[in-house]
Amino acid sequence: MSVVNITLPDGSSRQYPAGVKGIEIAQSISEGLARNALSIEVNACLPDRQGEIWDLSRPINTDAAIKIFTWNDKGGKYAFWHSSAHLFAEALEALYPGVKFGIGPPIENGFYYDVDLGDRPFGDEELAAVEKKMVELAKANSTFVRRDVSKKEAIDYFTKKGDEYKLELIDGLADGSITFYQQGNFVDLCRGPHIPSTGPIKAIKLLSVAGAYWRGDEKNKMLKRIYGITFPKQKELDEYLHMLEEAKKRDHRKLGKELELFAFSEKVGMGLPLWLPKGTILRERLEQFMRRAQIRAGYDPVVTPHIGSKQLYVTSGHYEKYGKDSFQPIHTPDESEEFLLKPMNCPHHCEIYKVKPRSYKDLPIRLAEFGTVYRYEQSGELHGLTRVRGFTQDDAHIFCRPDQVKDEFIKVIDLVLFTFKSLGFEDYTAQVSLRDPENKTKYIGEDALWERAEREIQEAADERGLKTIAVFGEAAFYGPKLDFMVKDALGRSWQLGTIQVDYQLPQRFELEYIGSDNQKHTPVMIHRAPFGSMERFVAVLIEHCAGNFPLWLAPEQIAVLPISERFNEYGQQVLDTLKNSDIRGFLDDRNEKIGRKIRDAEVNKVPFMLLVGEKEVAEGKVAVRKHGQGDQGVMDLKEFVERFSREFALPA
Repeated sequence: MSVVNITLPDGSSRQYPAGVKGIEIAQSISEGLARNALSIEVNACLPDRQGEIWDLSRPINTDAAIKIFTWNDKGGKYAFWHSSAHLFAEALEALYPGVKFGIGPPIENGFYYDVDLGDRPFGDEELAAVEKKMVELAKANSTFVRRDVSKKEAIDYFTKKGDEYKLELIDGLADGSITFYQQGNFVDLCRGPHIPSTGPIKAIKLLSVAGAYWRGDEKNKMLKRIYGITFPKQKELDEYLHMLEEAKKRDHRKLGKELELFAFSEKVGMGLPLWLPKGTILRERLEQFMRRAQIRAGYDPVVTPHIGSKQLYVTSGHYEKYGKDSFQPIHTPDESEEFLLKPMNCPHHCEIYKVKPRSYKDLPIRLAEFGTVYRYEQSGELHGLTRVRGFTQDDAHIFCRPDQVKDEFIKVIDLVLFTFKSLGFEDYTAQVSLRDPENKTKYIGEDALWERAEREIQEAADERGLKTIAVFGEAAFYGPKLDFMVKDALGRSWQLGTIQVDYQLPQRFELEYIGSDNQKHTPVMIHRAPFGSMERFVAVLIEHCAGNFPLWLAPEQIAVLPISERFNEYGQQVLDTLKNSDIRGFLDDRNEKIGRKIRDAEVNKVPFMLLVGEKEVAEGKVAVRKHGQGDQGVMDLKEFVERFSREFALPA
């Protein structure tokens, strides 16, 4: 009997009969692991090979590195929620015979399924009925069975069923690569993976119904996209639903409107935010913070136009990769001219580098710009400030010698970490985003340069002691990158800062410097944006701190609240004195009771309220209240400013 060598996550190796299944490996390790196992990653941790998540019942016929996933692992949740999507589809088909199915993938939290219900209504009452049916079917503990089928068999099955969406998917698949999965009476076209059976799915909630064009194409039919989430325990579902309620309170779209930070206008255009005065102060304060940090780190500021010649983006490769899905060229009365709204700042910065000859002694050159770029997003994909069509990046490009790459990369990591610390983001993971090894045609450049860039990124991250994960297929088309995945106060993960090593664009733009050997050399380019984009960063920050910004960042830091109109003049004097200390605020001189003024300031999340009445006027002092904390005592203005001066100032 032939055997296979199975390498476990701790590096140890065991031999098993060829055809061993994941569940059998789990049983050989411990009964507890076997009870909790949901899926298995095969060929994990091998060089240049992305692991695949398999069912525990699939036979392993070759040597492999494996990792067994439980609910506590991302790979376990992936299979759990994928199986939950199939359970949903089974329940829906049982209640709505003839329903047609598009795709039903697992997502970061839960799953969705795109379905065609024809003209049948589907609201809260229908969601509840399907939920109930899912619970019933889950209790049946049906096994998920994988079966290889020929292309003809797949076509025949879905032709008979009358599901044109599945037939369209099958059309793009190669014969010999097609699999069906069945649980209970439901059969679906699917690659897997799935958990062993429906039994572990204990707590179920269908969350919402949205519209989605089939395959994301506005020319296709609009399907119903039904979102749901499941858990192995009811307590976990209850906690998740509580988090969703808290997220609604923190929604940046809701708070942005209430705090008068930003707005959208149909006349201006979808996905194009308008920054209101308070939001502009917030944004400018962030820019001041980053500009000061960049000056200290040796960056030079630059400004580039909002448009560029089409040829600029042909040279960079952006037009070839994204041109069809971007805003289309702008034409002028001169038929030979074509321009594009700027989708990236980097090609412009390459041209700035080229304005004069460079020596190895000049490098590194660090060019920084708060540059606004424009990228077309389908209307259905737009979402507040997190997904827009026009946004500003805190963009910079470092042109350096190959021997300077790692040191420069480490300096950028330090800048990103300083940014996170200053804004209260303490929980983050560094994601090393690599090429898809199975589809290198999506990228430009030589393998040797890619491998060098990937190695340098990992070395820099290791040197700074970052917790990293490697993700294949997430690299930029011109190079690998380090993406910072930040968790907010509710435990949700967001991609914010990014750093990228690029050997490709300097070659495409024929960038040069004269080396110490008096020969021409090509510099290396590092792309970096600690915020990512101002819009997305502000959205995440709003939801992270629920609109309670750090004092140095708050658009309005203090509210001067006269107890009655008689004290408005003294209140104005207090405000003017504070403004001379660069403290931002306003005087609430309305003819309202002091209780109403305090409530309004609290609702608007103003950090400090300075109450002034007869006693304060007589003593030349203010009564201080802090947002969410109440009375801080009576003090003179000098004492107030000195006590909180550090909090008022930009982080050092």
